[in-house]
Amino acid sequence: MMRVAFLGVGLMGAPMSRRLIGAGLDVTVWSRTRAKAEPLAGEGARVADDAAAAVDGAGIVVTMLSDGPAVTDVLFDAGVAEALKPGAILVDMSSIPSSTARDHAARLGECGVAHLDAPVSGGTRGAAAGTLAIMVGGEQAAFDAAAPVFSALGRAVRVGPAGAGQLAKLANQVIVGVTIGAVSEALLLAAAGGADPAAVREAIRGGFAESRILEEHGRRMIERDFAPGGMVSTQVKDLDTALDAAREAGVTLPLTQDARDRFAHLRDVMDGGALDHSALLLQLEALAGKRLG
Repeated sequence: MMRVAFLGVGLMGAPMSRRLIGAGLDVTVWSRTRAKAEPLAGEGARVADDAAAAVDGAGIVVTMLSDGPAVTDVLFDAGVAEALKPGAILVDMSSIPSSTARDHAARLGECGVAHLDAPVSGGTRGAAAGTLAIMVGGEQAAFDAAAPVFSALGRAVRVGPAGAGQLAKLANQVIVGVTIGAVSEALLLAAAGGADPAAVREAIRGGFAESRILEEHGRRMIERDFAPGGMVSTQVKDLDTALDAAREAGVTLPLTQDARDRFAHLRDVMDGGALDHSALLLQLEALAGKRLG
């Protein structure tokens, strides 16, 4: 039985861990807040007291942490890198800068540990259902060896060398952030003109405007269901990272910049950082002086 350690069992990590347990893998979990990990003990996982103990003897270690500094801290300050056995594979499913992922890959490689940067898209629903889109950077051999983990979580595609998975996730987050804004504006336009926004959403589905954002986030907007799946604060972090990568690459992303500023206003001025990112509608409603329904 493949031994897997899962570090970071928060909003996304907990349902992902359950998928691995359900797939019959031998799973050890760890969280900075032990209370988040304890419920998984009753579902078949072992709960470790610290991150280094969690990875002891594991063939594959999955990290799902908040940001780049958190991953660096756990890997290199909390003793995980030293505790990993040579030949192990570190699968970082956090969303972090591509440059940070490449640095982690190089440092772990010196320890004989393979590294895959494998951020995901699909939110908490996709995590629970095992339908995540997984974008993977790293060597083909490590990608192939991690197949049992990926297959339990969703659909994985290797997109290039170390750091490429994070670039793919940034592309995903750019599309998500800008499209949430477009759907919000479109439904506001329909409602302000006297049309039923729910009926408009249904009418345009199946045409060129169809998307998961229109389907899921459009429904959230109409129902005003802003319980977090993907949080506003996370969206801001990811768009900031995308804009940094764009500056490094010498390209300009004006639509991304505008979306980022609106999400940041929702987070900082309207205290909406913990809401689902579909709540961008609230910022646009405030700007327009109109309400959707």
